Amino acid sequence: MESYYLNNHQQTNGDYEVHTSSCKYLPSIANRSYLGLFSNCKDAVQAAKRLYPSRKIDGCYYCCNPCHTS
Repeated sequence: MESYYLNNHQQTNGDYEVHTSSCKYLPSIANRSYLGLFSNCKDAVQAAKRLYPSRKIDGCYYCCNPCHTS
């Protein structure tokens, strides 16, 4: 299980990215929201989409590559 976070700042392509706690691109504490402990990025991304239904959610290319779509 790993801790996952959502970047609160929108990327230039419109996405809000999900990151693991060990990602080198994890935003600062002030710029992220804790999503919880998950065994994979798919579950973390789904949780983020439930919490923030109006946002376009994507996995980070580096730490959540299987969930990265754009």
